[in-house]
Amino acid sequence: MSDTSLPVLARVTRSGIVESRHHGSLVVLDTAGEVHTARGDVTSPVYARSSLKPMQAAAMLESGADLSGELLALAAASHAAEPFHVDGVRAILDRAGLPVDALRCPPGTPLDPVVAEAVLRAGDPTDPRLWMNCSGKHAGFLLACRTSNWATGSYLDVGHPLQARVAAEIAGAAGEPVAHLGIDGCGAPTAALGLTGLARAFGAFVRAEPSSARGRVAAAMRAHPEYVAGTRRPDTWLMRGVPGALAKGGAEGVVAVALADGRALAVKIEDGSQRAVWPVAVAALRALGVDAPVLDRLARAPMLGGGAEVGAVEAVV
Repeated sequence: MSDTSLPVLARVTRSGIVESRHHGSLVVLDTAGEVHTARGDVTSPVYARSSLKPMQAAAMLESGADLSGELLALAAASHAAEPFHVDGVRAILDRAGLPVDALRCPPGTPLDPVVAEAVLRAGDPTDPRLWMNCSGKHAGFLLACRTSNWATGSYLDVGHPLQARVAAEIAGAAGEPVAHLGIDGCGAPTAALGLTGLARAFGAFVRAEPSSARGRVAAAMRAHPEYVAGTRRPDTWLMRGVPGALAKGGAEGVVAVALADGRALAVKIEDGSQRAVWPVAVAALRALGVDAPVLDRLARAPMLGGGAEVGAVEAVV
């Protein structure tokens, strides 16, 4: 059950009444990385899940991985398994000189429902590990290991040199120690840290020197957001619609966003619901004065009744 002592950040209405409420926490930082707004608990550790991927990709570069442009964005992705994503993962593996079965992520199905239906109808023979949304990150891990002459079979172990570098990068960007390491859905280590630290890390990436690992990751993600998420995903829409924005969602109701000037925010929906994440993030962006048509697209999630809209998920921030 969620912690109902936390504030309600979003509510669900249906046919004129409130049907459900989503509690959670939100932090907004100013350009100096100081707290501008905080609601709920913004210091206790939460698993940042896939919102950590920019830091993981920066650690790959620091380990010598030859990645740039679309492939670097893909290494920081929770991709939708569109054909260009799968081709990109294969290209990273080819660069590492490794076969698909070197990936230690589990099999997956495409996150994009259009792609999922197409591959199901076609009986597509693609190795389902390539469809797994974290396969770009895993391929990038493998390339970093090959470049640094580290073992590839154990690249997900917490004690592996690459994972030690990842943990150090997360702590350095967040400005706080990693509180705990767990195992993500893809099998890789995932860090728990406070929402303030997560937002601080995203601000650090957009303020980084362009030639640094952080700067290169931020530039690749913002230039190629469809590789970070997919053509029909909210991370992509936001980065396309708000110039200079860096955004990355994570499982269990997490998202972090940084603006071009270094202001940043992070959200955690306590019950893990994804439907409330983007309305809350959009409300925070609007409170910061961000005005772009894409925000209307993300500000509410329609609730349907008999195929017609009868309500919505909306922020109450």
